[in-house]
Amino acid sequence: MPRRGLLVLIAVLLVAGLAGAIAVEDEAGEVAQPRPTTSMVATTSTTDSVAPTTIVPPTTATFAVDRGTRLVRTPSGVVAPVAAVNPDGTVTVRTPCESTAVVRNAQAVGPVTVVLDPGHGGAEPGAVGANKLSEKALNLAVTGHVERALTAAGVTFVSTRTGDYRVTLTTRAAIVAAAKPRIFVSIHHNGESDGPRDGPGTEIFYQHQSPDAKRLGGLIYEEVVRALSQYQVAWQADTDAGVKTRVNTRGGDYYAMLRQTAGTPSVLAELAFLSNPPEAELLARPDVQKVEGDAVARGIIRFLTTNEPGSGFTEAYPRTSPAGSGGGKGGCVDPPLG
Repeated sequence: MPRRGLLVLIAVLLVAGLAGAIAVEDEAGEVAQPRPTTSMVATTSTTDSVAPTTIVPPTTATFAVDRGTRLVRTPSGVVAPVAAVNPDGTVTVRTPCESTAVVRNAQAVGPVTVVLDPGHGGAEPGAVGANKLSEKALNLAVTGHVERALTAAGVTFVSTRTGDYRVTLTTRAAIVAAAKPRIFVSIHHNGESDGPRDGPGTEIFYQHQSPDAKRLGGLIYEEVVRALSQYQVAWQADTDAGVKTRVNTRGGDYYAMLRQTAGTPSVLAELAFLSNPPEAELLARPDVQKVEGDAVARGIIRFLTTNEPGSGFTEAYPRTSPAGSGGGKGGCVDPPLG
């Protein structure tokens, strides 16, 4: 080969090698910027009558994990508290079922204002309507709409459950403790009403020692009742429907999700009665699920941006029996994390 051609070939090889080295460095994450997370799709069975719901990531950025990371999103989209950040870059997390697991390529979840909590999941369906609509699927669908509305408003959030799997109550509370949000909202639908009511039987429970939780509950109640009142159905309710607190025999909050999240203003919202067939038919409609989610989001935004007190406050009638089974780690099966 002529000398000039040899020099050209050497130059081409050097440039190609340099480009390859730069590409490898970027893939190793040493100079690359954080990649955006992708949306997860929560699928439901056809008997649930709920359209597949896209669960969007938190509006806050996700970052590479460091020693200060307290909460991560795993490659499969599961949100998990951090037990340890390991020297090799992996993370030991607390799983939804309260075990521990080592995860690679997790992303740290940045600061959030709101933690949302779609109740039930996996082998715990919650209430089930006569139309086979399960509460676990409905809660997840409505939470997806809350997420999208908060995203549009620029409010940062994370959800305790992003698919159809179990998360124990203790792990849900651990996510709140790790995230340190401004507020916590647990989203549910009700069963076993006391009877008919002239209007939605929405119930919001708040922490009995938190004025902020009471105000949050009153604002969400206003928005949800106003939104659902546009529909003419045979509503049902408990006789003490409204915004209320309930304590157990030891003087603490009756519901574990309010008791275990003490220090963060928290409410548990029972939006409507899935056990009532006319309401179940209404709640199976995707447009109504969006109406509910948008209403919850409006209540949250009003809490964050105004000093309005809310309304609908009432006294709960006493209950001496436990809040119900479920939510523990017995029989819990963790979802894939990687």
